[in-house]
Amino acid sequence: MNWKFAILAALATSTAAVAPAKADQLADILSAKKLRCATFADVPPFSAPDPKTREMAGFDVDLCNAIAKELGVTAEVKPVSVEARVPEVKLGRVDITVANLAYTQSRAEQIQFSDPYYLAKEMLIVPTTDEGKVKADYVGQRIASAKGSTSEMSIKLNKSEPLTFQDTASAYLAVQQGKARGMVANTMTTTKFVNESKTRGKEMRMIEEPMLYQPIGIGMQKDQPTLTAKVNEILRKLDADGEINKIWDKWLGQGTEYKMTRTDKVVPLSELKFDPIP
Repeated sequence: MNWKFAILAALATSTAAVAPAKADQLADILSAKKLRCATFADVPPFSAPDPKTREMAGFDVDLCNAIAKELGVTAEVKPVSVEARVPEVKLGRVDITVANLAYTQSRAEQIQFSDPYYLAKEMLIVPTTDEGKVKADYVGQRIASAKGSTSEMSIKLNKSEPLTFQDTASAYLAVQQGKARGMVANTMTTTKFVNESKTRGKEMRMIEEPMLYQPIGIGMQKDQPTLTAKVNEILRKLDADGEINKIWDKWLGQGTEYKMTRTDKVVPLSELKFDPIP
């Protein structure tokens, strides 16, 4: 019987010898002179169609363009749904995902994350008439969010009942219509909805206690060390040059409806203190 095992071993060795190595994605990007970048389809201020030009615009779009510029290539923006952000890059349909992508353990098993460029919060907003004070007051309650988002995960972690939609606007409408007690989204989105509610619909307020903290990074395919290293290098350069802050101020800063200041720096994930989402 030993000769059979010897033949099988020889075949396995031969197959391994001729198996192609995984392509260098960074080299492919530079050769094609194009960076395929997934962003949100319609989640302002990160990425949404400009009402005048119909071109995609927002924080994530500008960041994608800035990375492409550093690479010396052109950015090709591909709008995707919230739940498609990981599959698109995992399957190689895009080179990177820049779409407010929060680090989670399950996502990290599927794709590679860059160093985070800011630490986001998932916040709960409710009608001003709601008596809740902290997130524990909403255990077992129906809370709306975008489907497949970390907002949905935070609702489940709080032992609340998620009511999910394709986008945050629909989730917000569900609260306005009384279909959910509140909604969860990132700080920027919830701030915008609270401000809008002061002039139309049910007035909303934000629960001060965050539902969740989450590092935000760029998603890439696994086993692409040169691309990962290059993206991290570019992010650090954009941070040091003040370019990320410039983009932030344009879309989220004091001159916008969000009035937020970016104080984070691009650092390795290992240097951040947070509880990873499963």
